[in-house]
Amino acid sequence: MIVTNMVHPNAGQAAAFFGGEEDASFVMVNLLKFKPKAEYPDGSDAHLSGAEAYLRYGMAVRAHIEAVGGRAGYAGPVTGLLLGEVEELWDMVALAEYPSRAAMMAMIQNPDYQEIAKHRAAGLAGQLNIRTKGTLG
Repeated sequence: MIVTNMVHPNAGQAAAFFGGEEDASFVMVNLLKFKPKAEYPDGSDAHLSGAEAYLRYGMAVRAHIEAVGGRAGYAGPVTGLLLGEVEELWDMVALAEYPSRAAMMAMIQNPDYQEIAKHRAAGLAGQLNIRTKGTLG
């Protein structure tokens, strides 16, 4: 199994994800890996860790998820691995429920969301996004 963390999907991944026929509610499982230090394009806030930069995003994204009819779920640090083997653990797991892929697309195309996404990019070394069927409960 090859595992590659990424910050943004490539064009093929985005097209496959958003172009499918089924558009029911889903929960996105986010496995997050942070940079040791935040990296903003303008060099600002170099004193922040990647986790601190991502926290800025995490605090603001909840309102954007809710604005499209979704909800933020559990978020917390990864503290260990019981089963399986990976070269390096992720730093955090976060769950978010969306009513549809169209709702998620509307969120990420919103200019206000795009403004906060700079904190996500500054803090993340990479992540896996795993779409699961269903709701948070």
